[in-house]
Parts: sequence; structure tokens; C-alpha cells
Amino acid sequence: MRQRPIMTATLLALVATFMLAGCSNDMSDLEGFIAETNARPGGRIEPLPEIKEHEPFAYEAFDLRSPFVPERAQRKGPAGGGLRPDSARPREFLEQFPLDTLDMVGTLSKDGQLYGLVQTSDTLVHRVTVGNYVGQSDGKIILIDDSEIQVVEIIPDGIGGYMERPATISLGEQ
Repeated sequence: MRQRPIMTATLLALVATFMLAGCSNDMSDLEGFIAETNARPGGRIEPLPEIKEHEPFAYEAFDLRSPFVPERAQRKGPAGGGLRPDSARPREFLEQFPLDTLDMVGTLSKDGQLYGLVQTSDTLVHRVTVGNYVGQSDGKIILIDDSEIQVVEIIPDGIGGYMERPATISLGEQ
């Protein structure tokens, strides 16, 4: 066990000797570079650009609406009126899936009624018709044709109310 500290000390001394051997007092290459740099002619320094006087701006739109205040008053709660999702309506199966994960895979006509065929992310195909709800934003199907299903979603408008947003589920290329 005593040999290990002796070997470690010997190894450290050897490494220190090699490191010190790399240091020398010969700086002739550095002195030559400095002499060459000092021998070059000095360059011309460009003058600083002229600083233009700042022109102050006088704000004169005090009678206009502030851009930091919403255009319409915020509506909160049921007393606010206007468009709202129907929270008492029973939820349909396809409302648990985000609208962008639903794919239209075709249509089906039965007894004069046109149905849309919608495939969910779990690869199951569901039959929908106008008036059904899909997606997680109260999306109501308003039109079904051969190439797409048109939906109107009710989404928050960011100031306490709600607004309608059109969306489509297009026929995917399989």
C-alpha cells in the first residue's frame, strides 16, 4: 500500500519537470512580430458620424381610443349576454377529440340524407350529419358535401366573451 503514494508523487514530479522544460526565455519570435508591426505605417481613422438632433414627437391623439383598452366592454358571466356555448347540452362522442385529429374519409347517402364519415385518431370511422357536434370547441356541423365538412366553433375571444370561428374537416388523401 505504501508504493502507491510513492508512485503518484514520482509521476507528478515527472509531469512537472516536462511542463517546466517547455518554458524558455527565448522570445525572439514575439519581439520580431512586435518590431514588424511597429514598422508598418499607421492607418487613417475615419471620423465619427455626425449625430443628428432628435426631433421630439408631440402626441395629439388624446381624444381617440387608447390602443391598450379593448374596443368593446368586457362581458363576464351569463349576464354578459351574447354568444355562449351551451353548457347544459349533452356532449357527443366526437367532442372528446381535437378537431385537427379528425379526418373526413368519405360520405354516405341513405334515405336522401347525406352523412359524413369521420375517422378518429384511433382509426374508428363515425357517421355524422348536419347538427352534430365535433371537436373540443363546441364545433357544430353546418354543411356536409363530397369534399369537406364545414364546422362553426365557439371559442373565447380573449376579453371575456365568445366568438364563432369557421373550420373545415377536409377529405383526406388516403
